[in-house]
Amino acid sequence: MTAPARGGALLASPARGTGTVLLAAPRSGSAASGLEVLPHSVEPGGQVTVSTKACGGTAAAAGDASAVGAGSFPLAPGARGGDATGGFRVPESAQPGTYEIVAECAEGGREVRGDLVVALTVQPGPEQVQPRGSVKTGVGGALGRDPVQTAAGVAALAVAGAGGTWLLHRRARGDGI
Repeated sequence: MTAPARGGALLASPARGTGTVLLAAPRSGSAASGLEVLPHSVEPGGQVTVSTKACGGTAAAAGDASAVGAGSFPLAPGARGGDATGGFRVPESAQPGTYEIVAECAEGGREVRGDLVVALTVQPGPEQVQPRGSVKTGVGGALGRDPVQTAAGVAALAVAGAGGTWLLHRRARGDGI
């Protein structure tokens, strides 16, 4: 059949109704396919990072996310040696579906591809960072950080509660106030 291409095996499948065999490299959005798209699944308005090792020495490329409506974006040398890295924001108007993201290396014109899945709700995956820390809602700051003031406030509330209970008890007995 066909020898495997550099960077991955080739897949062969007949085109619909033609009997012709089309060859395509696997596009899973992973580094093995040449273009890493993270996160692989994103909601409209989400930020996407794209990287590839396929561009070699200069590690520069031009990215194209026009399929999803984001247009072109640059890939520059990344933190990892030999990587070209870039990013783009998925438009809020993007419809759910799978979109092909393409990057063309500055030297040699090699093209690498990966898939991006746009979904209305995204299940957290291993590549997504889970939030940590507290939510800044404003509740809890009213007491302050001073333990003396906090103790004084608690004591004032306790006295008010005890006084209210005493007044209700007298009223229930008919002693009058």
